[in-house]
Amino acid sequence: MEWIILGAVAVLIIWLVVIYNRLVALRQVTGQSWSDVDVQLKQRHDLIPNLVETVKGYAAHEKSTLDAVIQARNAAVTAQAQGPAAAGPAEGQLGAALGRLFALSEAYPDLKANQNFLSLQAELSDIENKIAAARRFYNSSVSEYNAMTESIPAVFFAKSMGFQQRGFFELPEAERAAVQSAPQVRFS
Repeated sequence: MEWIILGAVAVLIIWLVVIYNRLVALRQVTGQSWSDVDVQLKQRHDLIPNLVETVKGYAAHEKSTLDAVIQARNAAVTAQAQGPAAAGPAEGQLGAALGRLFALSEAYPDLKANQNFLSLQAELSDIENKIAAARRFYNSSVSEYNAMTESIPAVFFAKSMGFQQRGFFELPEAERAAVQSAPQVRFS
């Protein structure tokens, strides 16, 4: 009889270890996927000063638009360090500011034809696609991790062992429309 009890306890312990290890693995994937988003956002932030300098040469009197882009970029860099909950809204504001910057190119044919500007615009478009893919992967890994922490039996011990829910990288509704109308690369 005691062998049955020891066997049951051993199975229970093994089962809990397997669940714990699964939670740890999911937490690691979630952290790695945020790092991927982080890298793409940094590349985007590093590209923006070059873009602003290029536009400044053609549209120097558009100072308010250029300043808005730089302010939005700086806010996004600061928010990025605070995680997905802060980064989403800041990136939305940056996307809207970049939209206004690219709208300037329509008013300045010389800028629109500038190879450096076109190259930076194409590079930014490529980075935006990479950010979208990294964000989807991050949100998918967060969804899987959060589901695991909420499912039985993990829900009974996950929080006490430090497995907290993670937030998605999303944009507020008010800024979603601005980002969805983000500038498209047009080659003339």
